[in-house]
Amino acid sequence: MQIESLKVFCDLAETESFTKAAQINGVTQSAVSQQISSLERQFKSLLIERSKKKFRLTREGQVLYDYSKQIIQTYEALHSKLMEIKDIISGTIRVATIYSIGLHDLPPYIKRYLKAYPTVHVHVEYRRSNQVYEEVLGNVVDLGLVAYPVKDAKLEIVALRKDPLALICHPQHPFAKLKGIKLKHLAGQKFIGFEPDIPTRRALDRILKDHSVEVNNVMEFDNIETVKRAVEIDAGISIVPLATVLQEVSKQTLAAVNIDDADFFRPLAVIYKKNKVLSPAMRQFISILKESSAKEGR
Repeated sequence: MQIESLKVFCDLAETESFTKAAQINGVTQSAVSQQISSLERQFKSLLIERSKKKFRLTREGQVLYDYSKQIIQTYEALHSKLMEIKDIISGTIRVATIYSIGLHDLPPYIKRYLKAYPTVHVHVEYRRSNQVYEEVLGNVVDLGLVAYPVKDAKLEIVALRKDPLALICHPQHPFAKLKGIKLKHLAGQKFIGFEPDIPTRRALDRILKDHSVEVNNVMEFDNIETVKRAVEIDAGISIVPLATVLQEVSKQTLAAVNIDDADFFRPLAVIYKKNKVLSPAMRQFISILKESSAKEGR
């Protein structure tokens, strides 16, 4: 029995998906099935109740999971400590990020990180916010990058910087001529928003409600790029992270306007599963994100 087989079993138990367990371990679904069957033969026990309706561990499977998890965590801690002693920063980091952070905030940090640690491979996946949490909790990825982090007993949250938000509009819109604007002037305006389940949308809805401002939501999208394109054709105005529109503002395809009577920002954070053993490579990656955020905050 190899420790890799125990890890595959634990990943399967946590994700409840042969597809995801295979993805995490870089093997085929067939290989996952074979390793589970091998463990069942070795322990002479049925570990998983095979049903199309629901995934469930047997009593023996739950016991194997509990002990295997301890073994794997001890092994990963040992491996991490040995790498630390040898001052080795290498391996793979799997990151899931929301689109706006991944497309606009993350690239310069990754460039800096890979320059310092060229033997590390950083694999980045772009996901909706709820999917980032699911993949972190399911061990599909090592780290998640989110806005408006949600507290969860199963997660560790590392706060990064606060990202300024700004109102954007077409350069010919009346608002574009103003240096600043008050929230009340947004009342009745055609508004391009994020979909209701996206954290930035929920936060903006709360702010507008607190100021008794009602906008006319004419379009809703699940990512920042589509929101910007809609504003560029003058379909409405929007409120977005300022860092995501710097290029468009410089090219004058969009105008950004400060909102004077409210503090508009979104908190950014790194999340990872509680009790996860962070490799030296992962710790250095988080460190670079924190250092960069601290410098930008000054």
